[in-house]
Amino acid sequence: MKSLRRLYPFLHPYRVPSLIAMLLLLAMVGADLLIPHLTQRIIDEGIATGNLQVVISTALFMAGAALLSACFAVANNYLSVSVSMAFGADLRSALIRKVQTFSFANLDTLQTGKLIVRSTSDVSAVQMIVMLLLRILTRAPIWAIGAIILLIITSPRLAPIMVVAIPFIILLVWLFGRKAQPLFLHVQQLLDRLNVVLQENLAGVRVVKAFVRNEHEAERFATANDDLMSGTIDVARLMAIFSPIMLLILNLAVTAAVWLGGKTALAGDMSVGEVVAAVNYLSFALFPILMLSGMLGPISAADASARRILEILDTKTQPRRAEALRLDQPQGHIVFEDVSFRYPGDSCEEVLSSINFCVKPGETVAIVGATGSGKSTLIHLIPRFYDVSSGRVTFDGVDVRDLDPAELRGMIGIALQETVLFSGTIADNIRYGRRDASDEEVKAAARAAQAESFIEDFPDGYATLVGQRGVTLSGGQRQRIAIARALLVKPQVLILDDSTSALDIETEIKLQDALDALIAASHNSTTRIIVAQRVSTVLLADKIIVLDQGRISGCGSHQQLLRENQVYRDIYRSQLGEPPLAAERGEA
Repeated sequence: MKSLRRLYPFLHPYRVPSLIAMLLLLAMVGADLLIPHLTQRIIDEGIATGNLQVVISTALFMAGAALLSACFAVANNYLSVSVSMAFGADLRSALIRKVQTFSFANLDTLQTGKLIVRSTSDVSAVQMIVMLLLRILTRAPIWAIGAIILLIITSPRLAPIMVVAIPFIILLVWLFGRKAQPLFLHVQQLLDRLNVVLQENLAGVRVVKAFVRNEHEAERFATANDDLMSGTIDVARLMAIFSPIMLLILNLAVTAAVWLGGKTALAGDMSVGEVVAAVNYLSFALFPILMLSGMLGPISAADASARRILEILDTKTQPRRAEALRLDQPQGHIVFEDVSFRYPGDSCEEVLSSINFCVKPGETVAIVGATGSGKSTLIHLIPRFYDVSSGRVTFDGVDVRDLDPAELRGMIGIALQETVLFSGTIADNIRYGRRDASDEEVKAAARAAQAESFIEDFPDGYATLVGQRGVTLSGGQRQRIAIARALLVKPQVLILDDSTSALDIETEIKLQDALDALIAASHNSTTRIIVAQRVSTVLLADKIIVLDQGRISGCGSHQQLLRENQVYRDIYRSQLGEPPLAAERGEA
């Protein structure tokens, strides 16, 4: 229950309607507890004496109490549902806001499927408990305590039955709670696993079909599904044993009360109405306990879910300095000073080691290297998607860790290696980083990204709807829209992370020319950092940085690297054949 209590701040804004809901519960319980007393009066003062007036007046009073109880219940249910739904909405929003603050390192640890389960299934489980708290979990103990007090007042002779029954109930509840909580936590973990498999299966359905792995994926899902079924059955089996035992104790207690009360009534020491009222109060005392025991399953599940939600809310994100600095006139001067990096929690060797280079304002710098050399990791350090392990990255002389992350990223336009588009129109996707951009600005960015021609070929043009993750577009079309999106924010630093890999050489050349023209027209000395696999992409860069196994192997112009750097010559040779300079020297 500790985890559930920690979520109380999300309920705090709704404390007034919650309090009203509980007061309505109190009134409802008071009306319900009147019924056994009124039943006793009908029997002892009406039926036993033949007084019809007492029967009628008491019956009308009972009907009024029942009607009031129903009205209180309706109002309570309305408030309970409203508060729990608002609580759940706030909790989901808090989770999403927290996820939006995650660094890439956090996202590497927490998979998409797990985040989805925590934001949906886990929140629903906790939300349900809030609703039950305002309806049953509060009502049941008040009902039980009131019934016990009235039982003692009405029939002291039958009250000891409670003394015998309650210890058994408490013992069973304790044993059940101890056994149930780990089972419910295990079920939620199995649900996590199922959602991860499902998410991977659906996202990669084209790859599955391409490699004819349908049966393999079906078996993988079936295994996860069967495990979840087995875990759920274990919980159901425990409930199937526990609930009947609790019901048995209730029935035995009522049977004992009827037997002892009947015997006492026949002896003339109790009235029939007193016996009936006592049996009702005994039932009223034990039934809420039975109800509460039935809630132990959802409570255990909710506590397990709360623990998993808190795992997200308690995740430590990149630290933000208390006094984050702001740049009044950013220039786009980037310096790597003896930077090394290894992925958090990774015991392997460093991905980047002793990286030192400078990118001057307005300069175009290309980064090349073999697959796995650390190119994408390096550029992810600039917008602070990851923090360096040692050394520092500066933006206009200021450590990026000292800058406000939102402002830092606002000065950078980036087209990532993995192109991600969102459901909506093409214009919406291009305008994603600048919602206030005009239609002309959107078209200008698309024109520079060489996207205008294919966009206008669509019947709806810029209003064409893009399917989930852009599946209705080709890889090259998605890349050009992503580049247009990066250009529209008019960044001080433009980073293209292998974002032209799906374009042909001719389109790529046009794109580079259009970028030059757009930047020149804007009178903006935009710094460009281009990560590329193709040598043809980087030939005209002011400076080319060659990465080899996480280290800088060479830095210079294309011609300089052909003369001096073997790694660059090998890359050139693998793509374009023998370098001209090497051929002139007669090198193999």
